[in-house]
Amino acid sequence: MRLKCVAAALALLALCCGAFAQGAADKTIRIIVGYPAGGPGDIMARQVAVDMTQILKQPVIVDNKSGASGNIAADYVAQSAPDGNTLLFAAHTHLVNPILMDKVRYDPIKDFTPVSLVSNFPAVLLTGPQSPYSSVADVVKAARESPGKLSYASAGIGSSGHLGGALFETLSGTRMQHVPFRGNSLAIVDVIGGRVDFMFIPMAGVAQMAAQKQVKVLAVGMASRHPDFVGVPTMVEAGYPAFVDTVAWMGILAPAHTPPAIVERLQNAIHQSLNTPQTRDRVRELGAVAVPDSSAEFREFLEKDTLRWSRLIEVAGVKNKQ
Repeated sequence: MRLKCVAAALALLALCCGAFAQGAADKTIRIIVGYPAGGPGDIMARQVAVDMTQILKQPVIVDNKSGASGNIAADYVAQSAPDGNTLLFAAHTHLVNPILMDKVRYDPIKDFTPVSLVSNFPAVLLTGPQSPYSSVADVVKAARESPGKLSYASAGIGSSGHLGGALFETLSGTRMQHVPFRGNSLAIVDVIGGRVDFMFIPMAGVAQMAAQKQVKVLAVGMASRHPDFVGVPTMVEAGYPAFVDTVAWMGILAPAHTPPAIVERLQNAIHQSLNTPQTRDRVRELGAVAVPDSSAEFREFLEKDTLRWSRLIEVAGVKNKQ
C-alpha cells in the first residue's frame, strides 16, 4: 500500500512538473532593451528575437524600456522572476553605470545570470573631412602641443566614446576636452562640421560615410584590419593595443538564480541565431562582430570588464555630471 502511495505521489509530481514546464514554454519571452528603438543594439536584439522565436517555437519579443542610460531596464529585469521569460539585452553601460552613478539599485554581476555575449562593436577613430589630422600620431602631436585644446565628442557621459577618449588621453599622456552629446548621431554632426576635432564611435554605418567622404577614419580599434577599412591602420598598429579589450559589447542576461537548464536552452538558441546566414549578414551590416560564448565565459568577461572600466574611470578621473 505504501509503495502504491509513493508511486502515485511521484506520478502526480511528474505531471505537475511537466505541466509547469509546458506552461513556461508557452509564455512569451521578453528581451528588455534599455534604449529607444532604431539603434544598432535594438536592431540586433530584434533580429535575435525573430530567430529565437523560430528556434524555440515560442514567442520572443523586444520590449524597449529606455531611460537613465539603461538603468530602468536593468532594474526591471533584476526584479523579474528567474524563469527565463524576462531577459536583458545589456551593453557596456550595464557595468559602467554603477561605477559612475550613486543611485543604481542593481548589482551588475550578483543580480543577473549571464546567458551569452552576442556581439562586440569595434570602435573607429574618425575626424571631419576637412580635418588637418590624417593619423593617430597627428592627433596626439596636436594634443601635446596644445594641452586641453583638442576636443573629442561622445554620445554622453560614460558612453563607449567617452571612455575611449579618456583611455586615449591616459595612454597618450595628453589632456583633451570631452564634449558629450545626447547620442552619437548628434555628436558626429559636429565632428563632420569641424566644431569638435574627433571622436571614437562604433563602426556601424561608418564605412558608408567614409566612402562618401563625409568623414576620415584614422584607426580601427581591432587587433587586425577590418575588411571594410582595409587601408586604415588599427589602434594596435598606432601603438595603443589596449583598445582591443575596451570595446562596446552587447549580451543577454537573465535574472539571478535562473535555473541552469533554462539558461542552456536560451544560450543554445542565441548561438543558433548568430550562426544563421541572415543574422551573420545583419551583424556585419551593423559593423559588429558576433561573439557567442557560454554563460561561464560571459560571467568571466563581465568581471574582467568591470575591473577594466573601474581602473580607467579612476585613473582618468571620469565623473558623471548628472
